[in-house]
Amino acid sequence: MKERDFGKNMLNIAVTGAAGNVGQQAMDALDGHDLTPITHRDHDDLDGIVLDVTDRESLTEALEGQDVVIHLAANASPNASWESVDEVNINGTYNVYEAARANDVDRIVFASSHHIAHMHNTTDQARAGTTKESPSIVRPDSGSRPDSYYAVSKITGEGLGSFYADRYGIDVVNLRIGWLLSEDELREKQDNSPARARHARANWLSPRDCRNALQKAVENDLSKSPVTINVISQNDDRYLTLTESLQSLGYQPRDNAATVLERSKS
Repeated sequence: MKERDFGKNMLNIAVTGAAGNVGQQAMDALDGHDLTPITHRDHDDLDGIVLDVTDRESLTEALEGQDVVIHLAANASPNASWESVDEVNINGTYNVYEAARANDVDRIVFASSHHIAHMHNTTDQARAGTTKESPSIVRPDSGSRPDSYYAVSKITGEGLGSFYADRYGIDVVNLRIGWLLSEDELREKQDNSPARARHARANWLSPRDCRNALQKAVENDLSKSPVTINVISQNDDRYLTLTESLQSLGYQPRDNAATVLERSKS
């Protein structure tokens, strides 16, 4: 792992996929730093760099002088085709790591996914996003059982992170992000089938907890690299463990899907 100066008031942080749902939380969580949003098209509310992560030359130029890269850009649909995830999620992530290495970036925070291991607990092997009534406990080291090509691409991204951490000494934090929803969106998901509603309750990630995880992934010291943790809220119905999240990164979520849904009944 690289020696990093945490005494600096600000870090230079590039955020790929900055216009996405998680990207917006990252921009809010880290607004005390010098942020460079990177998007694949213009957005009126973001003053950043427009490029595609499949363009390694432009990406290398964009990451000059950065301390940290938060890599969120991806086709995030569990229904995405292999061709799509191969081009954007796999080759794009490779380009991010190569561009980071060329610019001596200290740390990469990679947006992985809970879908990596969801086949442990799905009720329908042909459809992502359902959870059985009595799910098995899943730890970061429980073994990969991807539920989609999207999840396969995230496994590859984690593998790239392990390689670049070992070979080049880059700090790598893999965040296996759950289902980021507002409280209203969480309530709406309870009108779906029981298995899908259960999936939302188990894997819900509140915006506040998402911001907390991103901030800690950027700012906290690491005892090892890579670090891979589950990032969900403190849900009563969760099956993804949070012990490693606390021990490795100090991430301790504050919200709970059960509390939100109970409150809506009163």
